[in-house]
Amino acid sequence: MPLKMLQVTVPVAAEAHVKKIAASNSVVSCERLAELDGDHVQYVLLTRAGERQKVIDDIQKLLATSSRARINIMPVEATLPDVEAREAGDTREELMIKMRQGAHLDSGYLVLTLLSTIVALIGMVQDNVAVVIGAMVIAPLLGPNLAFAFGTSLGDKKLMSDAFTTAFTGMSVAIAMAAIVGMIWGELPESQELLGRTEVGLGGMALAAASGIAGVLSLTSGLSMTLVGVMVAVALLPPAATLGFMLGIKQWQLANGALLLLIVNVVCVNLAGLLVFFAKGIRPRLWFERRMATPYILSGMAVWSLLLLLLIFVIGATPS
Repeated sequence: MPLKMLQVTVPVAAEAHVKKIAASNSVVSCERLAELDGDHVQYVLLTRAGERQKVIDDIQKLLATSSRARINIMPVEATLPDVEAREAGDTREELMIKMRQGAHLDSGYLVLTLLSTIVALIGMVQDNVAVVIGAMVIAPLLGPNLAFAFGTSLGDKKLMSDAFTTAFTGMSVAIAMAAIVGMIWGELPESQELLGRTEVGLGGMALAAASGIAGVLSLTSGLSMTLVGVMVAVALLPPAATLGFMLGIKQWQLANGALLLLIVNVVCVNLAGLLVFFAKGIRPRLWFERRMATPYILSGMAVWSLLLLLLIFVIGATPS
């Protein structure tokens, strides 16, 4: 969303700093609301996307002056007279809230993963593309993958750990559920949708990379995640479900193909996400935090890139 309102509570002694920050960053408006009990005052700043991160970073330096100091970020649907603000985007702090939600592992996430796996298997076994797409809408696989890339770009070890645990658990649940269905089914169905997920090529890599790039661009621009969620789920859930199903019916060679496709997609999505976060300038606020995050960023790029090159070599050496 292009315009957002910052509701700022600071000590009265910091009023001049708030006004200076607003003036130096050319915010749309800066209005004093009221003086509060305990020598505090509230201001509201109407900000555009391009200036919002700098304003928040500067005001955060004032938060340490009082335990009551606070910044509330609120959406603005419209304002009159109209303000030209074409650029849309979320700040680092807003993205962090979304990423923590995406990396959160709870019963709801597990239930959605189970349901989407069952629906995806039904669609693939029946060669019903519409049903497979319906499963992709359910699948909550976008969050943990992008959260891991986001945590890497900030050097946030806890977020990276939570995201990895959630992503690994989700994949494991999908594979286990599909394996159970495969054991019950007992034979290989004649399904192009299913067999198509046992082969991997450069086209599959391009799909996963495009999904990761689209996901991060949508996220950082504050746009709806629905369509992007479908794209990433298409890249991740079907090969995971296919892998489990092939293991369940003991088709080891086809299972290897599905596993290779799943690994390729995970690597491409994470590498693309990390590169876009880096290109968009997502960094920690403090200089020493940025310095500590640099090894994580460089290591992440190096590891994902090397894995991708290794996978390209394996795919090229695998007989078709």
